[in-house]
Amino acid sequence: MRNHSIVALLLCTLLVTACGDRKHQNAATGDKATEQLPAPAGTSGGVTGMPDRPGPGPVGPPVAEAPEVPVDESGNPLLPDAPAQDATASEPTPEDAVTVIRNYYEAINSGDFDRAYTLWSDSGRSSGKSPQQFAAGFADTTGVSIEMQAPGNVDAAAGSRYIEVPVALTATHRDGSQHRFAGKYVLRRAVVDGATPEQRQWRIASADLGEVVP
Repeated sequence: MRNHSIVALLLCTLLVTACGDRKHQNAATGDKATEQLPAPAGTSGGVTGMPDRPGPGPVGPPVAEAPEVPVDESGNPLLPDAPAQDATASEPTPEDAVTVIRNYYEAINSGDFDRAYTLWSDSGRSSGKSPQQFAAGFADTTGVSIEMQAPGNVDAAAGSRYIEVPVALTATHRDGSQHRFAGKYVLRRAVVDGATPEQRQWRIASADLGEVVP
């Protein structure tokens, strides 16, 4: 009986030891498996794995490239052509023709016969006189008063424009006598390509004046 008790005690001891070894092996195996699994990522990123904020990059619309500047054969930049000006912006008007006649007699009354002469077309030659003959024609005149009426319509001709300015004037002479005249001046200006600025202005082309007898 005593021998049976000893054998039973030894069997219990072996079973306890085997169970302990098995628990130790299971624990070790669990620890090793834990070490092999990757640690979960932190909460700094989204569930998609993309970053919460985009990385550095351009902000705002893209910068436009500067236009290419043309250069000449020497590499110097070429200036852009000046915009063409409207040719009609500086066209003389009928009122400008009236002003020419007014300036003409102002020059005569002030004794500036050279200026009055140049207000005739073709640098004065349309008056039919030389500058000296023109000035001599007013040697006996002390003053001229003039009344101007509305100018007529502008007439077109090949390369030219014409306009009539009706006038009535009174010439006073050195002896105090007066003579009255009435008629018209015809003014001309050029419109052809290549005409100078002077040729494009209204100038006196002819005069048709008659004495008014009381």
